[in-house]
Amino acid sequence: MATAICAWLRRRGIRVAPFKAQNMSNNSYPCRAGGEIGRAQVAQAWACGLEPEPAMNPILLKPNSDTGSQVVLNGKVWKNLSAREYYQYHDDLLKVVMSTYEDLAARFDVIVIEGAGSVCELNLRQYDLVNLGLVTKLSAPWLLVGDIERGGVFGSIIGTVSLLTAQERSLLRAFAVNKFRGDPTLFEEGRTILETKTACPCLGVFPYAPDIDLDDEDSLSIPSEPDKSRAGVRCAVIAFPRISNTTDFRRLKGAARIDRPTDRSFDFIFLPGTKSTIADLQWLRSQQLDKWLAEQHARGATLIGICGGFQMLGQSISDPFQMESAGKEAIGLGFLPVKTSLTQQKVTRVREARIGQGSWFSAYEIHLGETIHEQTGLPSFAVLENGSGEGVRLGRVIGTYLHGAFEHLEVLTAVGIDVGNESCGEPFEALADWFEPFGERFYNLFSTRNRLC
Repeated sequence: MATAICAWLRRRGIRVAPFKAQNMSNNSYPCRAGGEIGRAQVAQAWACGLEPEPAMNPILLKPNSDTGSQVVLNGKVWKNLSAREYYQYHDDLLKVVMSTYEDLAARFDVIVIEGAGSVCELNLRQYDLVNLGLVTKLSAPWLLVGDIERGGVFGSIIGTVSLLTAQERSLLRAFAVNKFRGDPTLFEEGRTILETKTACPCLGVFPYAPDIDLDDEDSLSIPSEPDKSRAGVRCAVIAFPRISNTTDFRRLKGAARIDRPTDRSFDFIFLPGTKSTIADLQWLRSQQLDKWLAEQHARGATLIGICGGFQMLGQSISDPFQMESAGKEAIGLGFLPVKTSLTQQKVTRVREARIGQGSWFSAYEIHLGETIHEQTGLPSFAVLENGSGEGVRLGRVIGTYLHGAFEHLEVLTAVGIDVGNESCGEPFEALADWFEPFGERFYNLFSTRNRLC
């Protein structure tokens, strides 16, 4: 919804920018000017016709355990904190949020602010940086969005409105019902009930739009439709507990999600990025997936490691500064003659690369660590814009730090994966079209004296 509003406002010629004060996701992306932010805000920036920048997502929480996260502040790694420790920094973090918001607001006509999760977490209200705590500090009008696909939309919308403070309620301009399947006129009575119970207008009942394919905001799922895979291009993705940047596999609609050995045979198996490489390598071994990978490779499968997955395919991973684990060194899977040492500084940069004499494609790096070749003359996976080689391609084993490479058809084709010619572009025009029937009502509800608030 936030991305659609961005795209629609840009279509109207309004200078608009996205803002999410705090995001929790291991799907991130490097800004060309430096720093990383959540992938969702990157998509929103593109929908606005803008280059992504850290001010659009000043706080990014990248979970590295069940109770803690790496905190990325203004695009740079700040601290590793537990949830309880994080809340102790509320006042300092609020200053960062307000400063970055004011910077954006001074440069654009409209800021589309996205919340995070439920807006009425009563036990966390005193620590709120991203939802109604921010709304009230900015006196910003806001839209409540209910997802009817999940069920319970009446309880969700009516219950939320009933929990609002007087100030929060005064700033609520409308609610919307999202992802409605079928004939929306069948929900007219439901819409009337909601408007009566909440004393709030409904912006609209938005249709479910399965053909609009946005990047996953977080790493909770990988599309898995194994029945659609074809012999010769049967793909699998190892589902690490701390998996990151699952958008690398957005074109692999038929990929299977693997978290334990299976009797099925695959042609290509991806070891994705991970927030904690050594811990997920230990998990992989505990699941007996190391032996399974060796068996699959012996049967003819190509193994492809991206970022942390690349590091795992090597001989060893050392962590001398304890950046990701208490362990000093872990033995790798041994498929590639490389060794990795995790460093204190994170690499975040956009790259241009190509495979052989193929066309150039854009990719990006987000990683801790330096990988050293144990043998000279190892064949590279790709060539970078500066002419240097990147990664390793040794027989049926590929290792690369280039996130986003396998989002490009030419790269998939170069390694032998045929996904057809299906479109996988950013669907911003389609999003603007989806929002268009509700646009004028939105403009009227959220504007004062013909100026959008």
